[in-house]
Amino acid sequence: MKKGAEKTNALRSLEQKKIPCITLDYTDSGAVSGVEVAAVLGENPDTVYKTLVTTGRSGQHYVFVIPVARELDLKKAAAAVEEKSIAMLPQKELLPLTGYIHGGCSPVGMKKAFPTVLDTSAETQEEICVSGGRIGLQLRLKPEDLRKVVPYRLADLCTEESI
Repeated sequence: MKKGAEKTNALRSLEQKKIPCITLDYTDSGAVSGVEVAAVLGENPDTVYKTLVTTGRSGQHYVFVIPVARELDLKKAAAAVEEKSIAMLPQKELLPLTGYIHGGCSPVGMKKAFPTVLDTSAETQEEICVSGGRIGLQLRLKPEDLRKVVPYRLADLCTEESI
């Protein structure tokens, strides 16, 4: 991370629990999509994960963390959290709910802890990258270290086709 760069809630949360991670900064790259971010960072897109916030029919919010080149299967996601259905959270509600903006939403350090589900594909990865809490920052860490700060369940969450 650049010297003097502002720490995010995600970084503070990891430091507080003494969880090791590698910060990857792509601020000046122009990358927008997760697949572009993976390419700029020289990471396999299967190891770079995006954070999606949803609302269940019950009104409860859920966080799903899936590879950037994949799409969330809403039926699988609903089944994973025992909801009849779920929908993506409207973008304008993301910041007030999580403390993060679209494109910089991390599963780590949200304003409130929400039930979180990580795609089972993470089980096969030694390390994964997740947002560092702002656009231009990714954190590389072991899935078991992520679990120490964000208790999550594993489930098959993705559609069959990649984007």
